[in-house]
Amino acid sequence: MVKKAPRRTADRIAEVTLELFNRFGEPNVSTTLISAELNISPGNLYYHFPSKDALVNRLFDQYEKAMLGLLEAAPDVKDVEDTWFFLHSLFEQVWSHRFLYRDLNNLLSGNRHLETHFHAVLERKTRAFRQMLESLAAAGLMRLDADSIETLSASMSVMVTYWLSYEYVRNPRQAMEPANAGLALTRGAQHVLALLTPYMANTDLQTHLQALTAAYSSPQSAETQEKR
Repeated sequence: MVKKAPRRTADRIAEVTLELFNRFGEPNVSTTLISAELNISPGNLYYHFPSKDALVNRLFDQYEKAMLGLLEAAPDVKDVEDTWFFLHSLFEQVWSHRFLYRDLNNLLSGNRHLETHFHAVLERKTRAFRQMLESLAAAGLMRLDADSIETLSASMSVMVTYWLSYEYVRNPRQAMEPANAGLALTRGAQHVLALLTPYMANTDLQTHLQALTAAYSSPQSAETQEKR
């Protein structure tokens, strides 16, 4: 039996730090707490990550790579089901690094790497929504002119970016807990899809979109999403 190679210390530090940041928020997690959680010395932690910002940057770079890869699929969205899946996948990626969105303004104000790179991700996200809407319009599923595409893609990008902040304000003590992932992701995707409904090409498509969205409102569906 081949033994699995042990995880590198830097990878272990990043993994545990992400869990702590996601649960408690980056400002509330010190390097001392991270060291204690890992049962390593602060010196060992600083050997791999000389500063807390270095840890934040490592986690952001992971997020950026995954998000940009996901956004590449936007032009392939061809129908309502594809639209739902694409949006839900985006929210899943946001949730996986939710500390970035929970403390976004604070992080951007104190970290130049995030300030420049998060802006680029936001622009790419908006462009991906524009591509998705253009694809759906070209397929005859939506009625959109150029101005509507610009406005709608920006609105969708804003909602995806700030949805978890909204969830956190509504329920600061529990919104970021893993048990609430299913509901948070579902509500976010539902509200973004609701932006699209008035632009669907006919009432049948509107009804289909509403039915697909409503199907994810059931407790059973939310539980399924949490177990994914």
